[in-house]
Amino acid sequence: MRKNARIGTFFDEESVFMANVGSVLREEIVRLARRELRVELEPLKKFRTEQRHIVAGLKRELGDLRREVAQLRKGKARVRIAKDGPEPTHKLRFVAKGLKAQRARLGLSASDYGRLVGVTHQTVRNWEEGHTRPSDADLAYIDRLRHTSKKDAHQALESSKPARKKKAA
Repeated sequence: MRKNARIGTFFDEESVFMANVGSVLREEIVRLARRELRVELEPLKKFRTEQRHIVAGLKRELGDLRREVAQLRKGKARVRIAKDGPEPTHKLRFVAKGLKAQRARLGLSASDYGRLVGVTHQTVRNWEEGHTRPSDADLAYIDRLRHTSKKDAHQALESSKPARKKKAA
């Protein structure tokens, strides 16, 4: 046994060596266990990430469907002008003056044009004045309206109006 000069106690060199070996061995076991766990958990992390992406997409779709149902209940759903065809392959351009000219060509008020596109009359006014720009989905409906005749537009509006109740006499 030797005396430790710093703390003034006696210690056994063999016990110090065994304590160091024990702690080193414990640290090595922990390190190897973590490495094994990392290897085992990596595929699960990737799978979880994929599932989260799928769930997020489904939540977006559910939100879109809920908004559409709410619009249908309010009677503000978009009026189907033309058959749903393939989406345009080129990027659609928007010019405010062109929208105003198109609305005038169809002989529609901002309110009626908004019903055909699925927006409010104020939104149509903002588009025409250049304050805002239509979304890509709205541009697709506007593009379909470009290829619609005045007669077809008015028929679509008439078919979408709810029947008025007659007043009791």
